[in-house]
Amino acid sequence: MNIGDVADLSGLPAKTIRYYEDIGLVEPLRSANGYRSFRQSDVHKLAFLGRARALGFTIEDCRSLLKLYADTDRASAEVKQIAEEHLDRIDRKIAELTEMRATLSHLVDACAGDHRPNCPILADLAMEEDKTRTARAAD
Repeated sequence: MNIGDVADLSGLPAKTIRYYEDIGLVEPLRSANGYRSFRQSDVHKLAFLGRARALGFTIEDCRSLLKLYADTDRASAEVKQIAEEHLDRIDRKIAELTEMRATLSHLVDACAGDHRPNCPILADLAMEEDKTRTARAAD
């Protein structure tokens, strides 16, 4: 199969497939003229990668998951550990986003949004900038 066919079957753009090849996640066969020739197993692997990436796993996580998937003697505990670490990263990100949302929501509520120039949103952003400058100056 050519890259266009594989892109259609896996749901991944050709550019992504080329990238995954460049970093060694997939290794399609090459014909004498250099064209890629994908097998059904490559399509399966690419679909696996697409789903893992959609769940937010890093490239290195995907590399590890692919190795574990191919290893029939694997312990599911290894897979679970990778997933748990990723879940922890997601939980931390959710906490950060929740905090960001609360701060921004407070600022939006505090801003009159009228014709006057004073704006608590800009004042808060400037205050953070001042804190950054002060911290850098102290270093």
